[in-house]
Amino acid sequence: MKVKKSQTQSSRSGLQFPVGRVKRYLKKSRYAERIASGAPVYLSAVLEYLTAEILELAGNAARDNKKTRVIPRHLQLAIRNDEELNILLSNVTIAQGGVLPNIHHILLPKNSKKSEEAEGEAESTGGKGKKRSTIVFD
Repeated sequence: MKVKKSQTQSSRSGLQFPVGRVKRYLKKSRYAERIASGAPVYLSAVLEYLTAEILELAGNAARDNKKTRVIPRHLQLAIRNDEELNILLSNVTIAQGGVLPNIHHILLPKNSKKSEEAEGEAESTGGKGKKRSTIVFD
């Protein structure tokens, strides 16, 4: 007679996140009188998916910056550049995360060469190019 080796709930469900611990926390926190057996499995799967998604994007950000380790800055860049994660974590402040690089377009210098070329094209096409309107404030 062979003795069955015990399996964790995480290995039964094929997850890395601890299903038993999540179940214990759900029961201890008293969210409800009773907890269904599938609830901690589902919650663990959701947490594992979100973690994997964030870490994948942060790893890509680290690789873009030629680094091998993920630091809080990479997490910040990954979350704020992803539309859905940014909405989900909009109220979250990441310590040592910094801010997204952003320069308002008004503050950028005007390219005089491009504007001269555009005016030259307008003259060569008989004035059919784009015309610029000027606004005068009194």
